Amino acid sequence: MSNLFWERFYNMCSEKGIKPNPVAKQINISSGILTKWKVYGTLPNGETLIKIADYLNCSVDYLLGRTDNPKINN
Repeated sequence: MSNLFWERFYNMCSEKGIKPNPVAKQINISSGILTKWKVYGTLPNGETLIKIADYLNCSVDYLLGRTDNPKINN
């Protein structure tokens, strides 16, 4: 099963020159949650998605695969 959320999250971290674990730590997410996202394909809750999108300066829709444009529409 493809995990589009994890791929996009990981790639956005890479583009910014940071690894997922420090991002998670900054927004108070445990490494165990990261593992669930990566290994089991689970998705973060809405509040966490917003924190990730804000931190990475991308849209929630991009992280969820609803658009291929990472930019936030203003």
